[in-house]
Parts: sequence; C-alpha cells; structure tokens
Amino acid sequence: MIPAEWLDEAAVTLANRVQTTPLTHDPEWNLYLKWENQQTTGSFKLRGAVNKVLSLLPWEQQRGLVAASAGNHGQGVAWAAKQVGAPVIIFASDHAVPAKVDAMRALGAEVRLVPGGYELAEQTAQQYALEHNQTWISPYNDARVIAGQSTLAMETIQQVPEIPEICLVPVGGGGLIAGFGLTFSRLARRPRLVGVQSEASPFFHAIFHQGSQQGVTELPSLADGLSGAVEEGSITVPIVKNYVDDLVLVHEEDVEQAIAVAWQRWGQKIEGSAAVALAAILNEKVTQRPALVILTGGNIQPEIHRQILAKHAAPRED
Repeated sequence: MIPAEWLDEAAVTLANRVQTTPLTHDPEWNLYLKWENQQTTGSFKLRGAVNKVLSLLPWEQQRGLVAASAGNHGQGVAWAAKQVGAPVIIFASDHAVPAKVDAMRALGAEVRLVPGGYELAEQTAQQYALEHNQTWISPYNDARVIAGQSTLAMETIQQVPEIPEICLVPVGGGGLIAGFGLTFSRLARRPRLVGVQSEASPFFHAIFHQGSQQGVTELPSLADGLSGAVEEGSITVPIVKNYVDDLVLVHEEDVEQAIAVAWQRWGQKIEGSAAVALAAILNEKVTQRPALVILTGGNIQPEIHRQILAKHAAPRED
C-alpha cells in the first residue's frame, strides 16, 4: 500500500501548482458535482503527473520523460516537464482525439502516434523508455501518481458541507479511484465509493467482479481516456479491491446523454471519460442521495461535442 504520508506530501507539493476546482450543489437532484474539467490542462491527470515528475531526482528528469496517453495524462506530463525543463515523448494511439494530440504538442511534448489502440501505445512507450534509459511516467501504476490523484479527493472532502452517501468516480487504470479510496479510508465516516466504466471498455470491471480481464472485448468509446487493458500487476488492483465498494458499467448512449445534460443543465463541457460518472446517475444505476459526482475532464473534440448536443437537444416547450 501507499504510505499515508505520501498523500500528505502530495497535497503540499501541489499546493499553488494546480487549480482548486469548483464544487457545486444541485438541490433538486441532490447532487454534489466536482468540476475537475476546469483544471489546468482540462483534466485531473495533471495532479498525478506533476506530483510524480516533481518527486524525481534532477538526473531522472533530465534524461527524458516518456509516457503513454489518450491525451490527458500526456498533457499533464508535458506541463510538468515544462516546469523542470525536461524533454518529454508521449506515445498515443493513432486513434487519439486530435484536440488532445494538438494540446500535448502545444505544451512542448514530442508525440508519437502508434497504430492501434491505447494498450499497444503503452507497451511501445514502456519498451522505448527501457531501451533508451529514459524515465517512464505511468498514468496510474505508480504510487506517486496515485498520491497526486488523491489530492482531488482531499480537496473535494474539504468543499462538501456534508459527507455524501455515495461517490461516483470514473475508472480506467484505477489511479484516481485508488486515490479516493486511500483518502476516504482516513475518514471517520466515508461515502460508499463506486467506480464507473463504459461497457465498451470494461477491463477493470472484469478484474473487480471476475478476478481477470482475460477475454474482455473492447469497442470504440466516447470515454477514450478510460480505454485499454489494465497493466498486469498494477498496484491499483489491490487498492481498488480493498477500498472500492462496487464498479458499474454504463452504455455509450448514457455517456452521450450525460455530456448533453452537463451542458444543458449546468453549462459545463465534459468529455466522455468524465461523463460516465454522471451517466450512472441518469440511468439510475445509482439511486442513493446525496451523491458526489466527480467530473474528471473536459477535453472533448469540439465537433463531437456539437454533434452530441444536436442529437440530444432538449425538446422545446410550446
């Protein structure tokens, strides 16, 4: 497990380096909504990346950083690399969201596109880092990354006026929900902690409920940041099994609807990876209240966002 003091150290490291993002309450729906889409780089991934990069020794930074990303982790690593003057190479799938690829490059990263899905990009990146003696920055399978993500949980708990009955967190490799689990374990009374994935990429769901991700079929998903198999032996797996109460799946149509509702009801642009948590509320997979919903990012391709809003336009009242 990760030492508790590492969580506290991460909070100190990230103070004044990341944004304190807003939390709002919707009294009609009895929801608390944490808008991490308003974070610098548009995603919670900045927290873990910055905490990891700043924990490295100078020689580990300067020999070069390597990461694999669907886009958000890569932006976080690139932003952190700029703070320490380190070179960085990001490997991404050639199916990655173009806006995210452009954002990584704008932050100074060299982006190498790998034919195929995220899993192959990650394998290629790890091999490259090993062969070229550069520093690998995992998006989730790293104690310092998880400690960085835990600061989102700490911040949120400080903002809510009451401990909610349930907290919904998007899950890909499990780094964020692991951070929430470790943080909640320190509370006298903790919310029920539930992870959410799209049924199009249910790898962690299979690990959680069946003990293995073997045989899982992956389909294209709007929740691109949650896609791909979980690295074998990832430290997130035992943490999630220890501290997470359940992991549920939502349909892609639910994800679309959640993106539209976030804009129509609260004026917030969220990406598919963030929308899964809200989707679990809208489709009533989760009915407990008050509920805390973690909206993890807002880096959606603009034309995709417009298409979803047009498709799910609220009907006019005559």
